[in-house]
Amino acid sequence: MTHDRDNKQWVEALRSDGPLREAALSDLGALLSFGLRAALKSRPDFIESMLDDVVQDSLLRILATLDQFQDRSRFVTWATAISVRVGLTELRKRRWRDVSLEALVADSNFEPPTTDEGTAPERRELLDAMERVIQTELTEKQRTVLLAEMRGMAQDEIARQMGTNRNALYKLSHDARQRLEGGLEQAGFGSEAFASAFK
Repeated sequence: MTHDRDNKQWVEALRSDGPLREAALSDLGALLSFGLRAALKSRPDFIESMLDDVVQDSLLRILATLDQFQDRSRFVTWATAISVRVGLTELRKRRWRDVSLEALVADSNFEPPTTDEGTAPERRELLDAMERVIQTELTEKQRTVLLAEMRGMAQDEIARQMGTNRNALYKLSHDARQRLEGGLEQAGFGSEAFASAFK
């Protein structure tokens, strides 16, 4: 029974070979499936058919990081936290899978978020300054990465559509943010204005 294992028994079973390990994987998979369903079911982008794949990916991740379990919480709690992160990552990927990076960044106009009080003039000035810097100070690739990130596209998906890897994407993003921050400072905006742009 799954609830009969303590932390040590979970770890030992998952490190073992044969039927003991298979039983532990089966039991843990059932627990993860239950926990994932509870954690993700309220999200509008959650679909039941993704659950099995997320559980399998989670089990692989858990096995790969088993040495990192420090026995500070229940093993199942630790494993469920990993599976929820895997599930959220998968949801982000699915959200952007059918969105063209080119179409996403084609509209470079910044529309400020609407609030009950309306848009503050300072916010509009900041957005106008950002648009100027992005259009005139950034390379095309930097502009693409920054606009995609600002619009919420997952970095894995940006990298996939640009045909690059995470390290190269990180460098592009870092350089773009530095240029944007420098341009905003020259336009009279402090670093807090730059930080607010990514909230």
